[in-house]
Amino acid sequence: MDNLFSHATPAPEPGPSEDLDPLVCTVVVPGAVARAFVGFTEHTHLWWPLEEHGVYGAGSYVEFEESLILETADDGRTSIWGTIDDWQPPLSFHASWHPGTQALWSTEIRVAFRAVEGGTELRLVHSGWEGAEHPAATRDEYEGLWPMILQRYVRFMGGDQG
Repeated sequence: MDNLFSHATPAPEPGPSEDLDPLVCTVVVPGAVARAFVGFTEHTHLWWPLEEHGVYGAGSYVEFEESLILETADDGRTSIWGTIDDWQPPLSFHASWHPGTQALWSTEIRVAFRAVEGGTELRLVHSGWEGAEHPAATRDEYEGLWPMILQRYVRFMGGDQG
């Protein structure tokens, strides 16, 4: 007897998205590791460019709450940006990442903090592009966004304006 599904076409081979390298961005901020971690995770609303890169725009509030990265509009609406699955304060966290989209289309970020001469190094690794709806375009977009966003964090923390 033939296979019941013998008429089905085979699944397409994975596309080039599996070959997309992770983005790695590194910045240094003044101060201790714990201070840098708190600045990133508890004061995100003060430095993240919500007016341009938020779901609800200026006036909204982004926070790390329990296992979520959450944006709340001034009228109370919320949007989940990601789910934290590894929380190691003040050294690192790992989360799914899907601001403005459904969790179905998530990528991954890992943010790690370590002491270096002159302060704390933040190392952000953004990967899992195959989880994005449009993997290559999503990676290209974040390749330009993360350096700008992290420079705002550096300025907020009192770091080099360069």
